Amino acid sequence: MAIADGGELVILAPGVDAFGEDRQVDALIRKYGYCGRERAIALLNRADCADLRENASAAAHLIHGSSDGRFTVSYAVRESLREAVSQVGYASLDLDEALRRYNPATLKSGYNTLPDGEEIYYIPNPGLGLWIDGERFARESGKR
Repeated sequence: MAIADGGELVILAPGVDAFGEDRQVDALIRKYGYCGRERAIALLNRADCADLRENASAAAHLIHGSSDGRFTVSYAVRESLREAVSQVGYASLDLDEALRRYNPATLKSGYNTLPDGEEIYYIPNPGLGLWIDGERFARESGKR
């Protein structure tokens, strides 16, 4: 997936309640935030960050979950999680507002133009989107 510098990745996340794949990774992400490659490497070298050094998976999350300041990552979540999302370094969006704007029931896979003229690229299932074949991508996105 490629996002232009200055762009925005909006993630509709009604079911998200944790960061990472387990409680330990979640706790480390909440402690250090999605801080980017250079800061994560610096943290790994600090004596007071042994907890991070002992969990390479969490360190990888801090790097891979960051845009390194090149674009904004915005999570649309329930009100109860908005502060936590902001504290880990992401922008927080109101879930109901985001679902109205980016309604999955009306968007098609690939390029869409919203009523206000904004052009977006919608991926209904990002996990599967990473494995889509080139022919199917071209067919579904209208890009040949």
